[in-house]
Amino acid sequence: MSNTSDSTRKRYNRIARFFKITESLMEKGKMSLWRKAVWNEANGKVLEVGVGTGKNIQYYPESVEVSAIDFSEKMLEFAREKASIYGKKVDLRLMDVQALDFADETFDTIITTCVFCSVPDPIKGLKELKRVCKKDGQIIMLEHVRSKKPLVGIIMDLLNPIVVRIVGANINRNTIENLKQSNINVKIEKDLMLDIVKHLKCSI
Repeated sequence: MSNTSDSTRKRYNRIARFFKITESLMEKGKMSLWRKAVWNEANGKVLEVGVGTGKNIQYYPESVEVSAIDFSEKMLEFAREKASIYGKKVDLRLMDVQALDFADETFDTIITTCVFCSVPDPIKGLKELKRVCKKDGQIIMLEHVRSKKPLVGIIMDLLNPIVVRIVGANINRNTIENLKQSNINVKIEKDLMLDIVKHLKCSI
């Protein structure tokens, strides 16, 4: 693991307990509805990348087989608790999306929710998703990105160093461009909150 990845992992281990509080506040808005909509599109053998504290586990459909990864041991501890609470069967593993320990073309569906803001090398991570996704599979993402509105984008750029220092997440990632550079096709791009939070459906 690179030094950047290791420092990010340590940061998320440190703040894992506080994530439960901040996420509960976020879920009071529309985020829970957006998460549920993403998971309603899942089918077959599914990989959730960046399971975190397990905020999506309650939305797992009974019809799918889910593997879920995170590179923070502390986050996974909370995710295991959530799986037990909701009675969901899920294969939880400690793993870095930049170096997935899965064979090529393993999954029918790959889901990420607010993950690629914190992956140290997003292109490397996205190429790994493409590798383990079946040729006729799908990658579904709920991600926040840098706004294309000039003033909003500049504000996000100015605030980004502070946010990264506190929680390790970049608020100005150009995830759409990163997907294109990774040769992943964006089939559906739906704006959920301005042009900052997006629901993306991709193919390879």
